[in-house]
Amino acid sequence: MAAPIRVLTAVPICDGHDSAINTINLEFIRHGIEVVYLGYHRYATDMVRAAIQEDVKALGISSYNGGHVEFFSEVARLLKKQGADYIKVFGGGGGTITGNDDVIMRKNGIDKIFFAGTSLADMVDYVHKHYGGTHKPFRGRKPSADMQLARKLTEIEDRYAGKKGKRPTSNVQRSTSKGRQGSKKTGTRVFGFTGPGGAGKTTLIDELVLRLLHREPKARIAILSHDPSVVGAGALLGDRATMINSQNERVFMRSMATRGQAGGLSPATEDCLMLLAQSGFDYVIIETVGTGQEAMPFQTGLVHKTVLVMNPDYGSRLQLQKIVMLDLADIVVVNKSDQERARTATSEIGSRLDQNKRSQILVSTVANRHRDAGVDELCDLLTEDRRL
Repeated sequence: MAAPIRVLTAVPICDGHDSAINTINLEFIRHGIEVVYLGYHRYATDMVRAAIQEDVKALGISSYNGGHVEFFSEVARLLKKQGADYIKVFGGGGGTITGNDDVIMRKNGIDKIFFAGTSLADMVDYVHKHYGGTHKPFRGRKPSADMQLARKLTEIEDRYAGKKGKRPTSNVQRSTSKGRQGSKKTGTRVFGFTGPGGAGKTTLIDELVLRLLHREPKARIAILSHDPSVVGAGALLGDRATMINSQNERVFMRSMATRGQAGGLSPATEDCLMLLAQSGFDYVIIETVGTGQEAMPFQTGLVHKTVLVMNPDYGSRLQLQKIVMLDLADIVVVNKSDQERARTATSEIGSRLDQNKRSQILVSTVANRHRDAGVDELCDLLTEDRRL
């Protein structure tokens, strides 16, 4: 796939719904745009941090609660303050944003306001016309570390665009044993999370990040989160929308689309991982797309430990026999273990793992429960070698 336009969309704090922006997101995706969706009730600082880390061309804000002049202007001000005003700000708010508001907002650095009645086609055309093309070089003062890292990740992804599976020449240092060997040299611990959609991988990772931040006050964490590209179109990269604890200055998160590759990862994942390992992160967490029975995303030695996250409601015991990752995962997590069928599921999965005659560990978690003991156990298992 050719390198698509990437934009970030979000809804401001005190605005508790996202029906309008979701409609626009889907239209953008249908026309080949990759949309990083941050979700609703988001602070200006969250939007700016995410836009910089994702290295998007533009940031789209949907606001229906008033206060748009101040909020949009604050986002533009923060981008300019960080030297990231190459990221344009656009948005709309139905009938809440007036023509007079637009005049003020444009003076404050807002690129475009779409008024009530603007067609979806006109919005798509504007994005393609004004936010396409190559990334603009950094201007003025030296870019921040996040800006430089984000741009390097974009360059890696773009080198794969249109290569049809061929690995392009990269400036990223490679090692013969790929990601695991490279991360060993730097001391970076790499964890791979996979499992079916809806199992709670993102929430579990977010809770894990919270514990790592508290336990290691100087640790830096990177997240590579994957979502599928729609065939012949763009992608909805929505994992940031459920990340709460990961909105932290010590966390760098990058959303990646699969861009035509099967198996749950992007063609550029391995090179992006190597760059993150060389950039001094203590931990890198890779989250695959929601995978099925056949997916084996970490077979190339990409990670130190593989975590398979499952729902209690996977079907019959026969289904367990067909899940390949149960043979390969280092740790299997039964998330949502407060559900009615969880005890039976844990027993059946445990019996399935016993057949493998490997040192695999089974953990039960409720990721959305405050201070869940199962998530504590998972964090201990993943970091035990660093605590010795």
